[in-house]
Amino acid sequence: MQRCFWCTSDPLYERYHDDEWGVPCHDDRKLFEFIILEGAQAGLSWLTILRKRENYRTAFAEFDPVQVAAFTDKDVARLLADEGIVRNRLKIASAIRNAKVFLEIQYEFGSFDKYLWAYVNNKPIIAQYRLGEKLPATTPLSDAISKDLKKRGMNFVGSTIVYGYLQAMGVVNDHFGECYKRAF
Repeated sequence: MQRCFWCTSDPLYERYHDDEWGVPCHDDRKLFEFIILEGAQAGLSWLTILRKRENYRTAFAEFDPVQVAAFTDKDVARLLADEGIVRNRLKIASAIRNAKVFLEIQYEFGSFDKYLWAYVNNKPIIAQYRLGEKLPATTPLSDAISKDLKKRGMNFVGSTIVYGYLQAMGVVNDHFGECYKRAF
């Protein structure tokens, strides 16, 4: 079974590739989870974040945006002391701020899912990359979504982070042509 080349032989990475990456997601809780995780990943490897994912679930109230939006200075202190997550004050503050904006988007559009998927008319973009081709770091789509999220007040949502998010959530299917997940 051939997978995308970036998927190392680490079983956790392989499971993520096989079960989640590129699969269209319409669940607001998971969409919020990945906003937090993608922001936490900035400057780090994705495998590092995957290894801390369960700790993030516990630390960030099972990724409930209502609860995270209500986090206080006491919660920030708790998170800064939590060795199971990336203890970066800016990333933690961003997760709380992004939860508030996420809720505003849900209110405005009825769900974050509706907001996000409207950018692609509710149909995933199927990229046409072959093994050995370099994936882009950004696209006009990630540029547009990043710009709008920043305008709304989100942080750690630059175009590169947003593109990774779109790939993870299946808005963009960037499985290489040779990958068995290409045609799922």
